[in-house]
Amino acid sequence: MRILTFILLSLTPLLAHPPEFHDDPFRQLEEVLPTPGDTRTASGAPGHRYWQQQADYDIAVTLDEKNHTISGTETITYHNNSPDTLSYLWLQLDRNRHHPQAAGHQSYEAPNFDDLKFDTFRNLLHTPNFDGSYRITSVTTADRKKLPHSIVQTMMRVDLPTGLKPGEKYQLKLAWNFPINDRLKTWARSGYETFPKDKNTLYQIAQFFPRMAAYTDVNGWQNKQFLGRGEFALEFGNYRVAITVPADHTIAATGTLANPDDIYSQQTRDRLDQARSAKKPVFIITPDEAKQAIEIQPGGKGTKTTKTWIFTAENVRDFAFASSRRFIWDAIEHTLPGTDKKVWAMSYYRRATLEPVFHPRRRPHPQRLFQTHLRLPLPHRHLRARKNIWHGIPND
Repeated sequence: MRILTFILLSLTPLLAHPPEFHDDPFRQLEEVLPTPGDTRTASGAPGHRYWQQQADYDIAVTLDEKNHTISGTETITYHNNSPDTLSYLWLQLDRNRHHPQAAGHQSYEAPNFDDLKFDTFRNLLHTPNFDGSYRITSVTTADRKKLPHSIVQTMMRVDLPTGLKPGEKYQLKLAWNFPINDRLKTWARSGYETFPKDKNTLYQIAQFFPRMAAYTDVNGWQNKQFLGRGEFALEFGNYRVAITVPADHTIAATGTLANPDDIYSQQTRDRLDQARSAKKPVFIITPDEAKQAIEIQPGGKGTKTTKTWIFTAENVRDFAFASSRRFIWDAIEHTLPGTDKKVWAMSYYRRATLEPVFHPRRRPHPQRLFQTHLRLPLPHRHLRARKNIWHGIPND
């Protein structure tokens, strides 16, 4: 009896915390994959009744460089392609992980203080004093009637007036704002970095708007908290995003610029035309021009202090952008191997990082990604790479 009790007690930790799939090389894949049915087959391919939700976004945001804030509004059109009637919707509020009391902060393990780096120590001191979470100021129907909603850290549930039936769509409107985090003090996928000598700030903005959570046939709503690591799946949809920034800024963003005549000079348009048939990347903004940009501040008599860039993207899962007055920008239009499809490869970077970023042994120009790494068809029109001091992010 004592032996049996010892064995059961020994097995208790394993039963309470079963090994993860990647920790068990002998675990069968069929234990992890969903049960085959008419929505998905045993091979993993979509079944004859497969469905997927769709979320379309019409967003307008303003970047306030003086106060380092983002304010915005959005209209979400949610398409219920599932066979279920939905009485509420879940949205992801990923920015709320920047609240001092967020579960993500509380779940982190203490660092090793015997070998603590300065950056880590600064982050630990700054985090409890910085609230970079959303200030949700409005959640309404399309005709501006208030919608009841509940916010639980990084998730928000919106209760619908009536059930959203299969095949129907629903529009809701939101307004929000938040302070942008200083990337050197608060680590995240998003943030700003100031370069005093340049009189310039570089913004790299992601997870900046409330996004629809995924609803699937396997798990229903994804309403787990965002702890700061990993990424949750998102619904595909169509985007129209208007971004208002200082007039001397250049933006790199998901999708295609819809109002180039309002944004680009004739010289910029001529250089883009040249890049369509070039054999190597063409400077759209040269290093000298990027340097001059910081010496010419907007706001003189008769000039605009802001510009609104409008981007559109079809059938994408997310949207991100970067904004700076000192971007060097090069581009080339590339034909995908084995097809007639042309795709833009563009790079945006600062002068100080020009050489290390695109050294062949470290990070090739996006054009080389097509030639050496890309093995699947690229469904999008652009491949952009942006570089700041902490990392580069490829985009759409």
